[in-house]
Amino acid sequence: MSRIDLGLGVLDHQLVDSDGRRCGKVDDLELDGLDVKAIVCGGSGWAGRGRLGRLTAWLARGRAVLVPWDEVQSVDDAVRLRKPAGELRLGRGDDRARRLVERIPGSGL
Repeated sequence: MSRIDLGLGVLDHQLVDSDGRRCGKVDDLELDGLDVKAIVCGGSGWAGRGRLGRLTAWLARGRAVLVPWDEVQSVDDAVRLRKPAGELRLGRGDDRARRLVERIPGSGL
């Protein structure tokens, strides 16, 4: 993979799984020296983002999902993953919310 500016090219970018489903955002990165080890999505990934971030991390009870960097297929306008969201434990909140939203008349789901 080519060199990218992590701050501009990865953080806060949309995660898209192998099925083309949007399944979260890059909240933080886990580094090992200068190498990216994993993407942190949700939970404790917000803790370093000021008071609101700490509150959000506390409400999420630290349930971050770590996606190994090896699972990244490409980085362009989004971070594209090699596997479906379910295999990476992503998009679980969306799945729960979908069941509720489907019941709303006119939701289109």
